[in-house]
Amino acid sequence: MGRPTDNPKPYQISVKYDEKCKQVLEEYCRQKGVPRMEAIRRGIRKLEDELEK
Repeated sequence: MGRPTDNPKPYQISVKYDEKCKQVLEEYCRQKGVPRMEAIRRGIRKLEDELEK
């Protein structure tokens, strides 16, 4: 078991994506030095910014 966290992540998702999405994700991760999951979380946060309030 890992260390306790202030922000647990109990949810899991499986996603199918095309070659273009794969390339964009890999390049973003390479440039920013982040793992894929962190890049995906950042993308979700950007979606949150676009939600109508």
